[in-house]
Amino acid sequence: MSIAQSDKEILLKVEQVKKYFNVGGGTLKAVDGISFELGKGKTLGLVGESGCGKSTAGRTVLRLYEPTEGKVIFKGQDIYSLPKKNLKEIRKQMQIIFQDPYASLDPRMTIEDIIGEPLDIHGLAKGEKRHQRIKELLELVGLNEEHASRFPHEFSGGQRQRIGIARALAIEPEFIVCDEPISALDVSIQAQVVNLLKDLQDKLGLTYLFIAHDLSMVRYISDSILVMYLGQMMEMADSDTLNEHPLHPYTQFLLSAVPIPDPNIEKKRERMQIQGEIPSPIDPPNLCPFCTRCPKVTEECKKQRPRWKEVERGHFVACYHVGEQ
Repeated sequence: MSIAQSDKEILLKVEQVKKYFNVGGGTLKAVDGISFELGKGKTLGLVGESGCGKSTAGRTVLRLYEPTEGKVIFKGQDIYSLPKKNLKEIRKQMQIIFQDPYASLDPRMTIEDIIGEPLDIHGLAKGEKRHQRIKELLELVGLNEEHASRFPHEFSGGQRQRIGIARALAIEPEFIVCDEPISALDVSIQAQVVNLLKDLQDKLGLTYLFIAHDLSMVRYISDSILVMYLGQMMEMADSDTLNEHPLHPYTQFLLSAVPIPDPNIEKKRERMQIQGEIPSPIDPPNLCPFCTRCPKVTEECKKQRPRWKEVERGHFVACYHVGEQ
């Protein structure tokens, strides 16, 4: 499924990807059948509450986690079918920016060694060429050459995330998973990092899977948005359509929680409140995962998982209360 993309434009195709974990109480279905297509130079926002499986989905797409089922077709090649020894070449084209800029940088390494490590692993540059590449990367993310000799503890959270971005860019990837890259940062810094990511996308032609729970920021950077709940897809549409015309009750709840900058409007606005309990993702029954919290729930919702359907061109939803055109 795609949102107005031709086959030639598709860089990444994800088909029914699942990631299950065996835990003490049964099988944890962290990602339970997600599918999407992502065009070259585009951004797909992946949103949902904490624990919905967003980060697991991103890492499974990159095959940092081995999938339980499904396919990921990158530039026409199924990366899940490749032997592990052949993944090194794919890693040059698919990278990740981690959520926590404090934990993702080795405190014992200088910034030059942190950014240069991917160059060393892939044998792309040595000596003066390596140093020049690191200098270019630092300048690309808004830092200086003098920062190369310092250690991570000498930088702020926003600067550390810029270093993480430089490391991801070191080997010139085409596709980057941004795993909640702004959630650990101060609000004043978040916009700077998102603007940097947008600028880099324009300059380098990058393709992003942008994972976050802040829908206002996701709308700003994303061309399309996929909403997840308990490992399953709830709704997907282009960014403006999903924000202005959400169809799934869960998406409506998420958008209701986004604050409005105008204090007069925000004060008068009536927010939707989610009631009920979140069901366990361990061995879940075959029903709508949101039925325990949905105000529109019916007996049909409790009997069978709703099918994923296209109700408008490029607008997909899994809900019994949304009709087909």
